[in-house]
Amino acid sequence: MLKDTPEVKVCTVIGFPLGSSTTETKAFETTNAIANGAGEVDMVINIGALKDGNNELVKRDIAAVVDAARGKALTKVIIETCLLTEEEKVRACKLSVEAGADFVKTSTGFSTGGATKEDIALMRATVGPNVGVKASGGVRSAEDAHVMVQAGASRIGTSGGVAIAKGETSQNNY
Repeated sequence: MLKDTPEVKVCTVIGFPLGSSTTETKAFETTNAIANGAGEVDMVINIGALKDGNNELVKRDIAAVVDAARGKALTKVIIETCLLTEEEKVRACKLSVEAGADFVKTSTGFSTGGATKEDIALMRATVGPNVGVKASGGVRSAEDAHVMVQAGASRIGTSGGVAIAKGETSQNNY
């Protein structure tokens, strides 16, 4: 129904839930998703590799997805902020920028927490003005959305969009 609506794109996640699939698998998933209509791909960073300090693997994963999507789909890197230290969040953002990602994103909704204004501000300060920052999870009201935008979010991810648009607070957890 929305295929001729350029503002609305199909998006899918790559490497869900913890980003532990191989680089080749992530590249294949990306190519396959785009061939099947995805206009955006949200890849989960390899959280284990990031925590182990294996920056080369993390960057290679991101670059493989970016390369597979180049010119065909927008790429967002989900860094799962609730599982990371501040230093790891900064490193994840820097690796995402170096690999050419279009956005960094706070969470999948799979783990223990979503966006915080502190994380959004840190991510924005790290990626600069030319990479998007998506606040996902925990945005349940117009006030929450406003706080995230003020902190530096350029997109909001919420399952409570209808309630927020009505001026209500969503009861959804994500």
